[in-house]
Amino acid sequence: MAARDGRLLCVAGKFSAGILLFRRKSGETEVLIGHMGGPFWARKDAGAWSIPKGEYEPEYESAEVAAAREFLEELGLPVPEGERVPLGEVRYGSGKSAKNLSVWAVEGDLNPSAVVPGTFEMEWPPKSGRLAAFPEIDRVGWFDLATAHDKLGAGQRPYLDRLAELLA
Repeated sequence: MAARDGRLLCVAGKFSAGILLFRRKSGETEVLIGHMGGPFWARKDAGAWSIPKGEYEPEYESAEVAAAREFLEELGLPVPEGERVPLGEVRYGSGKSAKNLSVWAVEGDLNPSAVVPGTFEMEWPPKSGRLAAFPEIDRVGWFDLATAHDKLGAGQRPYLDRLAELLA
């Protein structure tokens, strides 16, 4: 958000960036998304998938550089070669959990079986004092836009519409 004099105003929340990889197969657009790892998401499907993305600090790293870094960290594979087309920013959530997400679309292909996800640690079971490691993304798949819309969290769904408009 910018003030009238052009200065950037502080926007509450965290900053995330990601890459929405897409391909055209049999005349239909498909996107690559990942199911969120860890015990909280294990038995969920609708709303439990995400664009490969992650947090960054805007004063130290550009959103586009962070998007490529996070894609590599989450999937264990670099972003396929191709033009990175900005799909803009979406703000979702509220308060301290609000996120400012910037996404780039890249046309390319990737074999989901080649993915080697990054991991994170958390106390599990809760209040046990034990740390357990979980994959950031426990599975990855290609989905048509309608199916991806049902699987993605609501805050990320606008990117599917923006991609569809871009390709129309």
